[in-house]
Amino acid sequence: MRIGMGYDVHRLVSGRPLILGGITVPFDKGLLGHSDADVLVHSACDALLGAAGMGDIGQHFPDTDPQYKDIYSMELLKRSIQRVRESGLELCNMDATLFAQAPKIAPYRDAMRQAIAAAMQVSVDRINIKATTTEGLGQVGAGEGMAAMCVVLMQCQTA
Repeated sequence: MRIGMGYDVHRLVSGRPLILGGITVPFDKGLLGHSDADVLVHSACDALLGAAGMGDIGQHFPDTDPQYKDIYSMELLKRSIQRVRESGLELCNMDATLFAQAPKIAPYRDAMRQAIAAAMQVSVDRINIKATTTEGLGQVGAGEGMAAMCVVLMQCQTA
């Protein structure tokens, strides 16, 4: 068994769509980044890669590489889970928390779970997503950004 933990944070800006868990969420701001800046998916990639001892998302998909400019982060998730599987690990479960003052995530949670499960080719019951505010504290609480934390439990594949 292996455990991996991932964390990501991005600034909110006008003029970009808000993409969380592979889903476009209606909001007046989006996350700023080299890719689509999906903090939830980026934290999942880091958790997967960390469990396999393979570093982090920046090592595999650097923001200095133009091929990743504006890439849909679900593609990075598909590539991450593929690399982790090639190392001999299989996902048992993923538990993630999104930190955001707004918008409300509950109406989109099931669609996010389904999208992430499909990208990782696992049943949706292995994916859990929660959301919380920071009670108005810090940059997330001020509505300046969003963050996500993710933990995965991986099992060694049997031969």
